[in-house]
Amino acid sequence: MNAVQKNLLRTRTDLINLFHTISQPLKPHFSKGHTRLHVGDTNAHFGHDIAGMETFSRVLWGMVPLLAGGGETKLLEDYLEGIRNGTDPEHEEYWGKVDDFDQRLVEMAVFGYALALVPDKVWGSLTKKEKNNVYQWLNQINEKEIVPSNWQFFRILVNVGFEHVGLPYDKGKQEEALDKIESYYSDNGWYSDGQTAQQDYYIPFAFHFYGLIYAKLMKEIDPKRSQRFVDRASIFANDFLYWFASDGSALPFGRSLTYRFAQGAFWSALAFAEVEVLDWGVVKGIVLRHLRWWMNQSIFSKDGLLTIGYTYPNLLMAENYNSPGSPYWALKTFLLLALEENHPFWLAEEKPFPKLQKRKVQKQPRMILFHNENQDHVFALTSGQFLKSIHGQNDAKYAKFAYSNQFGFCVQRGNDGVEQGAFDSMLALSERDGYYRVRKRCEVLKWENGSLYSLWKPWKDVTVETWLVPIDEHWHVRVHRLSSERELDTIEGGFSIPWERPDFPTGRGELTMIEKEKGYVSLPWGVSGIVPLYGDRQPKVVKTDPNTNVLYSSSTFIPSLKGLIEKGVTWYGAAVFGYVGNVDVTEVWKEAPSLVTSSDGHNFDVLYRGNVVHAIRNYL
Repeated sequence: MNAVQKNLLRTRTDLINLFHTISQPLKPHFSKGHTRLHVGDTNAHFGHDIAGMETFSRVLWGMVPLLAGGGETKLLEDYLEGIRNGTDPEHEEYWGKVDDFDQRLVEMAVFGYALALVPDKVWGSLTKKEKNNVYQWLNQINEKEIVPSNWQFFRILVNVGFEHVGLPYDKGKQEEALDKIESYYSDNGWYSDGQTAQQDYYIPFAFHFYGLIYAKLMKEIDPKRSQRFVDRASIFANDFLYWFASDGSALPFGRSLTYRFAQGAFWSALAFAEVEVLDWGVVKGIVLRHLRWWMNQSIFSKDGLLTIGYTYPNLLMAENYNSPGSPYWALKTFLLLALEENHPFWLAEEKPFPKLQKRKVQKQPRMILFHNENQDHVFALTSGQFLKSIHGQNDAKYAKFAYSNQFGFCVQRGNDGVEQGAFDSMLALSERDGYYRVRKRCEVLKWENGSLYSLWKPWKDVTVETWLVPIDEHWHVRVHRLSSERELDTIEGGFSIPWERPDFPTGRGELTMIEKEKGYVSLPWGVSGIVPLYGDRQPKVVKTDPNTNVLYSSSTFIPSLKGLIEKGVTWYGAAVFGYVGNVDVTEVWKEAPSLVTSSDGHNFDVLYRGNVVHAIRNYL
């Protein structure tokens, strides 16, 4: 994709050209009736047929704002033909009758969006019969059960589309969906994705993205609710900013990471809804740097199609609902194209990433976020998030102790040993048979003086209490109390660091250090280390299987501590270090935090530079 990498992505015209570069390679992949796009042979739980319709619909998230802003695309006639045929019950490529909780309900939302935003291009191009077919097919969303989550917005957007072209819709169902969205609101601008402990990228690129579209389109019809969506997004923006770094990258966390630059869609929606919570030049910089960063990753196939994965093609980290065309939801960020050239967003001069607090506590997503001095590294300590639905690799995506935009995180390749397990930022436990369990769901989550406490049970008769103690943008401390009725092997990993970095002249790093009291890996692009502070454990550097880290396809090194516990109570303590770039490791260890315990073992103090930063008291 040389055209992608050569695009400077500084102007509206650049963004239009990027849409064409991404969308034009799809043209040979239309079905005969232009109702589906077949872009790969892997599958999703809903099957190939619906997957083709999904791909078709997701491209519209970029095409519709392009048309709304006065742009043109050679694919428009293909799409109009596909819409006519796909909604025609007499056509062989009819999209069909939908079921409760059907994937096609998800894909209907963009058609409501199109009816509202470009009625002349879509609705105005249809005959009376074709209009009725479109209406009847879309109106199924008011007749079926929808997942109690961000899915409620799909019904809302379809009905907004109906309203804008004068079609009848079920107002009762619309209010019901809007009320459910209201029930998912938490505080400080945050929703949860249904009645769950899940606050991930679905909050910005689903809840707020759709809410801001609603606010713009329904401002005159439903002013109070529209203003509420705007107010919440304004609050949320000041938290979400901390998930980004100065280089344009964002924190990899949670599910659906294959939607990639949809991570930036929230900022596009702010501009679309005219919500100037930050200077337009700042917002412009965030979005365009984000897109530039993504266009320098290996996310396209040789023939220009988006692939499943994160920074490279990777099925290990995919969800069971990721079809070959699912990644085209990334085009949500192209909502910016609905803004004309004279909009303040496009007229503003792109500004650098704003200076942020080095430490930011976000209680809704249960995170403590840090930025380094250059603000190119953001990492989060986290506990308590949990995904009820089993989509794949849930524990790796939500339950690790730390996540980083530079070190990434690892997913498991298999259950046989620590190389396949790739247990970065985790404490993994095994009954001495090589099969490991890790933290999944926290039974208890508490904030303790700025630290995160969690209680989790890998087995019914094994309880682990974990304290995550923030220190600074490089160090954090973990303390664990394990109460076990089993004899267990344990291994705890620090940040994973790639063995190879093709973007560095050296290409590969070899310097791995294991000393008696600490283990670390120092490479030209960073240092990762872990220091035992309490408990009988030995340093071990694990070299993982390739393709396990979401950021790097190479094997990664995970500095780890390996131990063995008997039945009863065992305490562990460790200091974990992550640094981006070159650093003198000998100086690093002089700054290592320490853990001091009372003579009876009931009290622990975490010390840094001679000061107590956290105290654990009266534990037997």
